Amino acid sequence: MRNFFGCFLGALIGLIVAVLFVPGVQVIGDFYKTLVILLTATVVLGLFNFILAPLIKLIAFPLKFLTLGLLGLIIEILFIEIIDIIFTPEITITGFLPLFWCGIIIWISTSIFARKQIWSKDD
Repeated sequence: MRNFFGCFLGALIGLIVAVLFVPGVQVIGDFYKTLVILLTATVVLGLFNFILAPLIKLIAFPLKFLTLGLLGLIIEILFIEIIDIIFTPEITITGFLPLFWCGIIIWISTSIFARKQIWSKDD
């Protein structure tokens, strides 16, 4: 459960930072609608990172080894593109560079917050 909370928190912080600082990533609507859309997209992205990402990384382990771990970034970019497709009128990501920078931000924040060492108690 802590790992899912970490995936959720990392995706939430990454999405908020990406929407605020990456030009080309926009959420359309007023404050309340934007908040609801970001929370919904965060839940979906958190579930993707919690359930699908480990399975894809396990299946594609040789490719992850060959790319020196950058397969995680590629998987994150694909997940963000799926989120963009699901929430098409509300969330818009125009072009590859905003998608790439959004992927890097969310990948780093999810990697930081989803680590089990952060949430574990000191023994």
